[in-house]
Amino acid sequence: MLFDGIVNWSDRIRLQLSRHDALLILSALGLICGFVAGIVIVLFRLLVESSQSAILPGGGAENYEALPPFLRFVLPILGGLLLGLIFLRYAKGLHVLGIPRVMERLIYHQGHLSMRGFLLQFFGAAIAIISGHSVGREGPHVFLGAASGSLLGQYLSLPNNSIRTLVGCGTAAGISASFDTPLAGVIFALEVVMMEYTLVSFIPIMLAAVSANSVSLMLFDGERVFDIAIIQLGSLHELVFVLLLGLVAGTASAAYVHLIQLISDKTQSMTFWARNAFAGVLIGLLALAVPQVMGIGYDTVNQILLGELGFNLLLILLFAKIVATAVSIGLGIPGGTIGPALFIGAAVGGIIAPLPGLVFEGHVSDPGVYALIGMGAVMGAALQAPLAALTAIIELTHNPEIIMPGMLAIVIASLVNSELFGKSSMFHTLLEATGLNYHTDPVMQSLRRIGAASFMNRNFVQVDAQLSRESAKLILDQKPEWILIKGMNEELALMPGVDLLRNLEQQQDDELNLLSLPATRYELASLPMQATLQEAIEKLDSSSVDALYIKWFDEAHYWCIQGILTRSQIESAYHF
Repeated sequence: MLFDGIVNWSDRIRLQLSRHDALLILSALGLICGFVAGIVIVLFRLLVESSQSAILPGGGAENYEALPPFLRFVLPILGGLLLGLIFLRYAKGLHVLGIPRVMERLIYHQGHLSMRGFLLQFFGAAIAIISGHSVGREGPHVFLGAASGSLLGQYLSLPNNSIRTLVGCGTAAGISASFDTPLAGVIFALEVVMMEYTLVSFIPIMLAAVSANSVSLMLFDGERVFDIAIIQLGSLHELVFVLLLGLVAGTASAAYVHLIQLISDKTQSMTFWARNAFAGVLIGLLALAVPQVMGIGYDTVNQILLGELGFNLLLILLFAKIVATAVSIGLGIPGGTIGPALFIGAAVGGIIAPLPGLVFEGHVSDPGVYALIGMGAVMGAALQAPLAALTAIIELTHNPEIIMPGMLAIVIASLVNSELFGKSSMFHTLLEATGLNYHTDPVMQSLRRIGAASFMNRNFVQVDAQLSRESAKLILDQKPEWILIKGMNEELALMPGVDLLRNLEQQQDDELNLLSLPATRYELASLPMQATLQEAIEKLDSSSVDALYIKWFDEAHYWCIQGILTRSQIESAYHF
């Protein structure tokens, strides 16, 4: 009898999920993942904001400017020392977190993230933000959302291609719950992290963004991150200043990326706790002069959007925030880079905003227009995510009239950053600076989306090497494509069924040794049922074998062989 090891409904669901088109089940999982990620992100925000309200004067969430100078100096140092001690004791070598870590785990580890990383990111980023380090919360939100999806998939023993999709769902949930921008979350997940646009990933990720956004809206009662009115460009003549804004934003983003890369490269020889402590000292010194650089800085961004800050102060804030964030991120503080990019972009826009009034008579755009476009331009250029940045500023304003000037500034800034200054994405830069490579190609991208189990051949029989002629005839009556041979020392070999048939026709021996018959035999290596086709081809290459057997639990919860996978089957899957 041919082998059929899939015996219960949960295994059949896993087998279905290993296919590239398991849309309905993935959609339900995406909805659940978004809900879980939304709760995690809400808890993180509550921890940070309640702690800030408790320690900062006036109960303001980011009122670091009201702290006495001594506390502005000491607070980041204490935070850096605490982070250094936590990572020294618990990290076990895990020092790269945030979005770069998510991307690296997707490329090389099928999206598997650990509970250790989840806890380090949750409490590490909270300590970093509360203690005034110049980092954002969006990177930690993305990591926490992605880790929630990954851990959910691992707990359910889902195939790795489905875990990858859940990581994308968590990523979208993180951005969606941060800004109340569900569409920007979807675009960011697909454009930056997943790097693919397919229906089977698009719909679950959209559902995750919606469910996470719903959780955030319910808990924070629709509270908006930025104070933005409905705004529009005053005149098409101002496009020349939008163009100038794109040039300045691209230059600022290149300086931002370059300084982080430089500091990270120059300090890699330092121990991690020493780097964190050093970051605390440097941020403390900067905060003595420019307290606005402490924390995420969204209170200052709102002031810029409302046109409340002068030209000279904006220049100081621009340079100080670039330096402060480069110090924090470059020295390994576990925070995000998106929030600071928005701060830098707002400052750039605020600097450009007065210029149209010096040239044109009559009504010109409010400062908030240029600040908002600057936010999108620096975000799009520094992260190399132009579409996500444009979508974000559209959702923040709920105003489609921002699209055309926003597109112009974001495209110009991205070109200046990448083509004029030769800077890649901030996330790629951080990975390379910490010694982690990042490479992908279309073939591997396709193979990662498909579970190996969906293409395994289950038309096989498993037999001992010594076989009687009558037993061989009974086996061949089942018309198996493959004969899986088990030797005396538990070694396994694979023989085409037609080779056994040919030997029976040519020989009259009563006893057959299938390991010595003149036939084609393949060496085998094992592969877990959750693996993707990318893992399968890597296993074939590393093991120098010709085929793989896929194993999973049987009804009695013992390991058993579920199917056979050859290199030619993998190639046919890619063509398919």
